[in-house]
Amino acid sequence: MAERLTIGTRGSPLALAQAHEAQDRLAQSLGWSAEQLPLNLIKTTGDTIQDRALSEAGGKGLFTKELDNELLDGRIDLAVHSSKDLPTVLPEGIVIAGYFPREDVRDAFISRRAASLSDLPQGAVVGTASLRRQAQVLRLRPDLKVTLLRGNVETRLAKLDRGEVDATLLAMAGLRRLGLTEHVTAVLDTADFLPAVGQGAIAIAVREKDARVHEALAPILHAETGYALAAERAFLSVLDGSCRTPIAGHARLEGGALVLRGLVLRPDGSDSLSVTKTGAPQDAEALGREAGLDLKARMPAGFLNI
Repeated sequence: MAERLTIGTRGSPLALAQAHEAQDRLAQSLGWSAEQLPLNLIKTTGDTIQDRALSEAGGKGLFTKELDNELLDGRIDLAVHSSKDLPTVLPEGIVIAGYFPREDVRDAFISRRAASLSDLPQGAVVGTASLRRQAQVLRLRPDLKVTLLRGNVETRLAKLDRGEVDATLLAMAGLRRLGLTEHVTAVLDTADFLPAVGQGAIAIAVREKDARVHEALAPILHAETGYALAAERAFLSVLDGSCRTPIAGHARLEGGALVLRGLVLRPDGSDSLSVTKTGAPQDAEALGREAGLDLKARMPAGFLNI
């Protein structure tokens, strides 16, 4: 094995925290120095768009396509991604090698005006860039106003402090990785507020036929997270999930079985359909597809239109 692997990452603070985790895990596993695992910071289209929702600009691939190009061209050996940013179909020649152990999957409610979502005053403004969060907020509190809030975690917190919005929702995983959990007002239970598919999981993308990189990564990948994400991503794929669709999904091992909960909502939160499926971990993809087909069969025409 050549004594060097280049890690591709976006340049946001959260992306860098995740890339450094990959660097640290590989260094410890391989017995290498950080210098043998350099980071290549790559600006993506998604990073440059701050004035509109990603759903209006092309969806999830906006955070990955530049890293995909660098990977296919051989300028990086692996790419570190937030799993929820990955499109359901990857470019030919690229695969997800696996995932690191999953962080907290829950969403955090953050506000300077209220102790919880239910305590916000009528008509309060909640800022988010996620249609999933928007739909679930409006399902619980149809009286609230939801507005677009883009930017990295620190930018969103600064906008909250300036009073541009009354509250926002962020992933607990990102706040933990950035050491910013002191900002959390309340943590939302997954029973009431289901996370995005892939939330909390770091995915490693590689060239499909690069045996050297697959071999280097194998000892540090987490099988349990892999089963969960296989089910969740198969579920999302059946529903043609993108940033344009309010879909939530979460799978986890319970007593040796894989349990998947899925949810699809109208964008205005006025209606929703849910599904729960249980099966063997090795049947994760089939389980996810079954859950997606179940919801698809029950979804009325025009369900995703406000």
